[in-house]
Amino acid sequence: MAINVLTLVGSLRSGSTNLQLAEAAVVNAPDGVDVNVFSGLASLPFYNEDIDVEGQVPEAAAALREAAGAADAFVLVSPEYNGTMPAVLKNAIDWLSRPYGAGALTGKPTAVIGTAFGRFGGAWAQDEARKAAGIAGAKVLEDIKLSIPGSLTRFAELHPKDDAEVVGQVSEVLTALQAAAEQELVAQS
Repeated sequence: MAINVLTLVGSLRSGSTNLQLAEAAVVNAPDGVDVNVFSGLASLPFYNEDIDVEGQVPEAAAALREAAGAADAFVLVSPEYNGTMPAVLKNAIDWLSRPYGAGALTGKPTAVIGTAFGRFGGAWAQDEARKAAGIAGAKVLEDIKLSIPGSLTRFAELHPKDDAEVVGQVSEVLTALQAAAEQELVAQS
């Protein structure tokens, strides 16, 4: 049985280097790992308890929760906007944190990666994403990090999936995530 990894990308831009990094994860996943990029974050309304009512949850939120419920693990791919994660990624985490104590992230291994133009590769945003996901119940792999600096120049003419160093780093992240997910599945059985 393959480990199902749901990937949430915090950039909505079609040419996003973070989306490209997620694509690199899809094509370079190790054997036994299926990586799926969720494409519906742009239609997700801002989290509001008034609209999070059983039987009336907005379609985009229900689709996210369904995809997340089927996942064994998560990769959050975050650019850095003004020193923190983008609102779209935080909003997805908020939707997945509910119902309180039993959200779709609860207990599932989660890794946070990303790329940014700055010299730290979005490390601050990724730290914030790890914090939010952990508070939401995810089992965040704190030691698994991948922050790629200089995204606009590094990937100006080279897709991350064709960058041997990035491919190796993404494979390491997914291998660690696979091991954590398999361990979690064994613990549950």
